[in-house]
Amino acid sequence: MRAGPSQEEVRRHNLGTLLRYVHVHGATSRAELTSLLGLNRSTIGALTAELTTAGLVSEAAPRETGRAGRPSLVVRPESSKVYAYALSIEVDRLRAARVGLGGRILDRRETDRPRGMQVLDAVQPLAGFVHDMRKDVPDDARYVGTGVAVAGMVRRADGVVRLAPTIGWVEEPVGEALGAELGDAGKITVGNHADVSALVEHSRGAAVGCDNVIYLYGDVGVGAGIIADGHRVAGHGGYGGEVGHMVVNPYGRECSCGSRGCWETEIGEYALLKHAGRGDRSGREAVLGVVDAAMRGDSQAQFAVRQVGDWIGFGVGNLVNIFNPEAVIFGGTLRDVYLVAAAQIRSRLTSIALPACREHIRLRTPELGDDAALIGAAELAFEHLLSDPVG
Repeated sequence: MRAGPSQEEVRRHNLGTLLRYVHVHGATSRAELTSLLGLNRSTIGALTAELTTAGLVSEAAPRETGRAGRPSLVVRPESSKVYAYALSIEVDRLRAARVGLGGRILDRRETDRPRGMQVLDAVQPLAGFVHDMRKDVPDDARYVGTGVAVAGMVRRADGVVRLAPTIGWVEEPVGEALGAELGDAGKITVGNHADVSALVEHSRGAAVGCDNVIYLYGDVGVGAGIIADGHRVAGHGGYGGEVGHMVVNPYGRECSCGSRGCWETEIGEYALLKHAGRGDRSGREAVLGVVDAAMRGDSQAQFAVRQVGDWIGFGVGNLVNIFNPEAVIFGGTLRDVYLVAAAQIRSRLTSIALPACREHIRLRTPELGDDAALIGAAELAFEHLLSDPVG
């Protein structure tokens, strides 16, 4: 039989649990931590003291308590002194940020990504953003790593993008290429854009309190981050969530993946623009132009939104039957379409999904907006620290 955890293992576990709580929930008093974590006051005091010595949190008396007696010290993450870099590779843009412990964005950069841009051409400006942001980092700040979110299928073990048809990449070593450009700013972890967005919307965004969540991210293609019983559904190899390649119309249009009638061919950017008579355009601004026109009464734009909204509801209804989530969140350009097609989506969802699966469902937009991908990418880097804060 395996022996129980040692005192040292318990201490490290408790340090990680406390730091993770403060990282996600922000400033929390010692008294609240004692109650929430189920530890006694002296243990909480010892843990916070150790994390303070390590420079990961700070403690101070609250400004106002309104109560008699000695107030409980408030524990805060050292956001300005402990940080990660977050990079996001998307269809039309490249983004970078320096994110402090606690999920606070301290600095950010962004540039357009022309469609067809290859890996080396993409990692160079991202690395340049990191080097530029490093100039303003305090000398006593602690760097914990770099997280990268990519709109594609990612092999987490080595940062290889197996397939990203919407950005034109196949078997591209993104992690290795970034490592070569960043040099000593390495420690790189690469993940899927929708996956990391789902995780942070679940922990600190629109899906707080929901342990079964589907986060849909759309642009040219569609991907999903799926959380079941509080855990990400990754599948073998980590490629789960490619719902955009769920075939919904076997006689539909050919998809960039080589199949035909994939869901993203009915609800992605190209479908909306084609239905709106704007098939010669592309990009987020073109999508927003259709949404705006629909809101102003343009009949062709309204037809496009109805068509796409109906297919969104069709696919979501099937996902609801399979995963029985509490919340479905629409990110990327799907957010903008959802805001004008919510009734259409809900109507089709209701006709498809089983009553027991749909009766509690909440349809939401991301509370963290576009920042979900950046904060989620940073979480990839922070995970090593949160798992073992003093290791």
